[in-house]
Amino acid sequence: MITITVIDREDQPHALETPTDMGLNLMELCKSYELPVKGTCGGMALCASCHVYVLSEHPLPEASEDEHAMLDQAFFVQNNSRLGCQIRLTDELDGLSVKLAPDAE
Repeated sequence: MITITVIDREDQPHALETPTDMGLNLMELCKSYELPVKGTCGGMALCASCHVYVLSEHPLPEASEDEHAMLDQAFFVQNNSRLGCQIRLTDELDGLSVKLAPDAE
């Protein structure tokens, strides 16, 4: 089990516990805790509705070309922006801290 801290859009932190042997991504974890992450594309990096800002210094895999392309079209993008659907939850991410990006709607 690892713990991921997700700060919602009202600046409230949520400590989310999850196993790492199920192949979940950050978007799926947020949805399972009923945080306001839509994930309307089903995790295919096609919608940016799971846009987050990575706050901690955890080493993440490089963003794919598809993820970069989607972030280029997203609102409120910063240097630490990532798509939650593209962050697979592994033991190395224990303690990861992210903030949900503002909703584009």
